[in-house]
Amino acid sequence: MSTTRGPGRPPGAAAPRREQLVAIAIELIGEQGYGAATLSQVAQRAGLSKASVVHHIGSVAQLLGAAHEQVLTSMVAVVGDAVESADAADRPSAYVTAMVGYFREHPKHIRVASEAIIELGIPRDSQERWGPLAHLLEQAREARGLPPAEDLRTAALAIGGAIDAIVREQQTDPAYDSADAAEQLAAAVATTLLSPPASRPR
Repeated sequence: MSTTRGPGRPPGAAAPRREQLVAIAIELIGEQGYGAATLSQVAQRAGLSKASVVHHIGSVAQLLGAAHEQVLTSMVAVVGDAVESADAADRPSAYVTAMVGYFREHPKHIRVASEAIIELGIPRDSQERWGPLAHLLEQAREARGLPPAEDLRTAALAIGGAIDAIVREQQTDPAYDSADAAEQLAAAVATTLLSPPASRPR
């Protein structure tokens, strides 16, 4: 759906809803960073007055916060569905491919998610990032009949860093095959963390 106003909106037609203005903010952030998503820029792209945008959204801080929240909510829903649809033994792989796939399908969401800690001053809680993945790894090992691992926190941090690197490379070079990269990462996770020691390559 286009978030720009078509030429000649009929008199009395309803102004874009709040969700549409947030979508415009996401587009602007994705294209140029958080600094581009001003109320004036959103108003210009929507074909509205700044006062109308303020009426629907409030302050620029509320606008940016809403954009970040919408991206996170969408990402969590998509990745969560993929993980829940997989067997417990395969959920770490589903997590990896779904995370990379989400940002491949929504490239303008990359900057919204990655720059929020600095631009919005969101407190950093690393456990929110590595905790769920570590739990998936633990469940997968149990489902595969493997003993508990000593340090899944480090494993989850490393996997998360690899996901970030793949997404950034895709952002820098759209020709980069991030789908294949995600499959390779998922296979490496399965081999190193979810396979009996005797079956691992030496």
